Amino acid sequence: MVDARGMVRRRLGLRLWLSGGWLVLLALAALLAPWIAPHNPLEQDLFTSRLPPFWMAGAEPGYWLGTDSLGRDVLSRIIHGARVALIVALIAGTATMLIGATLGLIAGYYRGWADMVISRLIDIWMAFPPVLFAILLIAVLGTGLTSVIIAIVVIDWTRFARVVRAEAMAQGAMDYVASAQVAGQRRLGIMLREILPNVLPTIGVLLTLEMGIAVIVEAILSFVNLSISSDDPTWGGMIAEGRTALHRSWWVLVFPLIALFLTVLSFSQLGEGLKDRFDPVLR
Repeated sequence: MVDARGMVRRRLGLRLWLSGGWLVLLALAALLAPWIAPHNPLEQDLFTSRLPPFWMAGAEPGYWLGTDSLGRDVLSRIIHGARVALIVALIAGTATMLIGATLGLIAGYYRGWADMVISRLIDIWMAFPPVLFAILLIAVLGTGLTSVIIAIVVIDWTRFARVVRAEAMAQGAMDYVASAQVAGQRRLGIMLREILPNVLPTIGVLLTLEMGIAVIVEAILSFVNLSISSDDPTWGGMIAEGRTALHRSWWVLVFPLIALFLTVLSFSQLGEGLKDRFDPVLR
């Protein structure tokens, strides 16, 4: 039994370190992009178009992952595209968490009319197809990174609100909440000092999942040219370009797709690992 628990613990720790390591590496690459990117991601040179990665015949030194149809360095564009992905993930994820978790806590603990109003609002909001809703919002707000972030926040706050509401209801029925009420604590103080700390592990998991979802949504919108300018490097834009020339230059599609997959997977696994590590119930 002890060996089994130790094996599970080591596996969870490895998952946490691998996912966290990839995200830290990605964040450092995004921060240091102007200095570590081999080339200007916007620089075009038709004489070096569709160069293969360094291990294939016909590659040229300095273009480690090859070039696209306009001669732009794929590695440099992936590194600079990571900046867009992480900016959207951090800002949209944090704003979504603050709005959704706050409404969920209020609805789950105060119950009554507050719960009724917030729950009906959640039901109405979730009736709209998220992708179509995002495209509609972008059409109204106009393209750009700010519009993408606003669209993600407007659409995804319901996920936090529903889960946090259920957790707050469950925690509100615990004995420690009843003890705090008997001790004369105010309801706002109970919600912030007693319930919120016990809901934080769930909020942390939802935040990391939301960051991964935000990266996917931004990639989808840039894929259909509804994010930032099509000339600026984004993973979705690179995937859209590579899709049209897959048989001639597969690396333009595959490498940003791998970066997108690893980033979303790392956000998901990081959230699960943090929950397993810090959730007092699981511990």
